Amino acid sequence: MLKLLATKPIETILDESSETGEHTLKRSLGALNLISLGIGAVIGTGIFVLTGPAAALYAGPAVVYSFVVAAVACVFAGLCYAEFAAMIPVAGSAYTYGYATLGEIFAWIIGWDLVLEYAFGAATVCSGWSGYVLSLLQDFHIRLPPAIAGTPGSVFVYWNGHWELLNRVATKLAELGIDPATLPHKYGVFNLIAFIGIMVTTMILVIGIKESANFNNVIVAVKLIVLVIFLVIGAHTLMVQPNLLKLNWHPFLPPNTGTFGHFGISGVIRGAGVIFFAYIGFDAVSTAAQEAKNPKRDMPIGILGSLVICTILYILVAGVLTGLVNYHALDVPDSLAVGIDATGVKWGSLLVKLGALGGLSSTMVVMLLGQSRVFFSMSKDGLVPEFFSSVHPKFRTPWISSITVGLVVATFASLIPLNELGEMTSIGTLLAFIIVCSGVWVLRRRRPDIVRPFRAPWVPITPILGIAVSLLMMLFLPLLTWIRLFIWLVAGLAIYFFYSRHRSKVQIELKEAQQ
Repeated sequence: MLKLLATKPIETILDESSETGEHTLKRSLGALNLISLGIGAVIGTGIFVLTGPAAALYAGPAVVYSFVVAAVACVFAGLCYAEFAAMIPVAGSAYTYGYATLGEIFAWIIGWDLVLEYAFGAATVCSGWSGYVLSLLQDFHIRLPPAIAGTPGSVFVYWNGHWELLNRVATKLAELGIDPATLPHKYGVFNLIAFIGIMVTTMILVIGIKESANFNNVIVAVKLIVLVIFLVIGAHTLMVQPNLLKLNWHPFLPPNTGTFGHFGISGVIRGAGVIFFAYIGFDAVSTAAQEAKNPKRDMPIGILGSLVICTILYILVAGVLTGLVNYHALDVPDSLAVGIDATGVKWGSLLVKLGALGGLSSTMVVMLLGQSRVFFSMSKDGLVPEFFSSVHPKFRTPWISSITVGLVVATFASLIPLNELGEMTSIGTLLAFIIVCSGVWVLRRRRPDIVRPFRAPWVPITPILGIAVSLLMMLFLPLLTWIRLFIWLVAGLAIYFFYSRHRSKVQIELKEAQQ
């Protein structure tokens, strides 16, 4: 048991992070790049994809409160991440922090969990991204066959001369008194657009971190401008038509339907648990620590700065969206497009859809970057095959890791429904936050002597609150999501005990020391 709790010395980790040469990651990111990476990850799925379904299924217009609850949890976890990222500036994020504080078995669990967080996260984003692509194509009268336009089980109905995703037209059909069952049906088989989107993003990451960061910076600027335009158009519409707010915000917090987590206070907290995944941008920032020019100063700025900016935007957009459109009509993968369509501003609709595509593209970049960097760190420690830490001699990126992750994520995005992806990602993220908060608390007691360029305030209160709020939101997620997490972790532990433990560099060093 003691071997399973063996930690990787912080001094060893720091020595590895200071290595240079063509087989190491290139340090080329400044504070602005890191803030942009955080915004690139956070301002994406939460606003463009999950806000609508969270309002429709869980919280109603009170999804605004869900974002506040999620943000509070993020503040505690973000402070803990900032302390670790400044102190241990390596690519492994929570995986490396767990290895340095709680031991190898916990490091493996969190590393395997981060696969769930980033891989399913990128797939969730791409599922929403494909919804906006299809919506934009329809604006130009281009429609794909249902078989390649949705994941298995997606329902399409033939209406108004076209095959339409049932979720997108259900409200309109109800208004017209048309029973969807009377219309011809077809079903999705493979989301081709999602698959292509992930693979193109993967190629951008292979080319280089600086190029990826520059691409992300441009896209982030575009989507922030688009969001401001959405807020201005939406707010103007609500001022001109105040009856919309009275109609769509009443009741602001719909009563519980009798089902736990479906409206009411329990719905607000479940909504927070589902949309919490959208906040993992600062987690993704920490995976780029080994590619930051001055991580001790810039990592806390990138993590906390992106968190503050994004929280404000989330609350404003959620309020305007649920004011423009009744929450019952928002269970779609392109809810902001539905919102801007309700204003009747055609050029605004086109702009928001383009902004959403760009915004979700940058989120995919950051999610896939995070996953490949975690595999890179695990491979360096011997816990996954060595090829995952292979660095391209020209581009200085973990190219094999990036391509492998891209193929797996593209498959997820093409075959798994959006809501299941989002819930799996949320529970994985929350578990990662719990371990990071625990690690800060443990390391403060074990190694008070270590230089901490940034110190989380009010320890142990801050990590304890981070653990408590994250655990609370996990408890409000559906039982099926917990079952899937359990199955995922059991599969990961089987890999660890049959493969990783025997190839772990830390375990090999322990054996050599005992002989």
